[in-house]
Amino acid sequence: MTRAELAPTDPVLHSFAAELGDRGLVSIAGRGTRWSAGGEIAPGVQILRAPTGIVEVSPAEMTVRVRAGTLVADLNDALAEVGQRSALPERGGTVGGAIAVGEDHLDVLGRGRVRDSVLQVRYVSAEGKIISAGGAVVKNVSGFNLPKLITGSLGTLGAIAEVVLRTNPKPSMSQWLVSCDADPQLSFNTLYRPSCVLWDGSRTWVHLEGHAVDVAAEFDGLRHVGKFEPADSPPELPAHRWALTPRDAASMTSVEGGDFVASIGVGTLWADRPQAATPIDAALNVVHQRAKSLFDPTGRLNPGRAV
Repeated sequence: MTRAELAPTDPVLHSFAAELGDRGLVSIAGRGTRWSAGGEIAPGVQILRAPTGIVEVSPAEMTVRVRAGTLVADLNDALAEVGQRSALPERGGTVGGAIAVGEDHLDVLGRGRVRDSVLQVRYVSAEGKIISAGGAVVKNVSGFNLPKLITGSLGTLGAIAEVVLRTNPKPSMSQWLVSCDADPQLSFNTLYRPSCVLWDGSRTWVHLEGHAVDVAAEFDGLRHVGKFEPADSPPELPAHRWALTPRDAASMTSVEGGDFVASIGVGTLWADRPQAATPIDAALNVVHQRAKSLFDPTGRLNPGRAV
């Protein structure tokens, strides 16, 4: 069931809904790791916190129900106890914040995109009502997918309270490699299924995960591409995340004003300065405005931010 409906009784969520109410300017704060995404919050806004806690881990179904204020690090620690992990990025933020921004994990090629991992979302509407959208199991995919719409909406359509996420098994082996002479795109094309391939204009990092024999075979295949050596970790990422096409990200040779790290095959790039704003297509802008007017007719949710 992916249609929106009123959520079942839950005192924690209903307390959050009562706090948000149905009037006044409001914004939900996580840990502030992406607080300026989409613009600065307008003055005079009431800042609220989403509820916390892991409600249920279902290893057999490979899902987890978790409240939005929970730290991603705490979620992943709990999942690691049952040999699983999530698609959310581990950059110090909350579950709701990661979903609201729509940022993928560095290992998105291995973990999958955040937008595809959100199976169900319970959010508080601008009218102060708890809305449940999506299905709590992986096989439930019929109907309009509101969880995908809420993901990446920067909290402008609803205040995320609780989600059901798809999880995946934690690999038995993980190895980072780095090369100073390997072509990043050739490295990507050579590997069967890398979790991540990064490039900073001079060095290429590769993250291999899986069974030991498969990781060893992938490592051996890279010997024809360049001289790769084991690395303790990926490079430190600059502060600003850019969205590009995979081709544009792979063809970057420099970013004016500082360093960059490009994710090959994904289209994400991190740089020392924000990405230049580009005009929104007129037709797409109409869709944005209509969606905002339907979900938040008075503009009370995260005023000052735009997707």
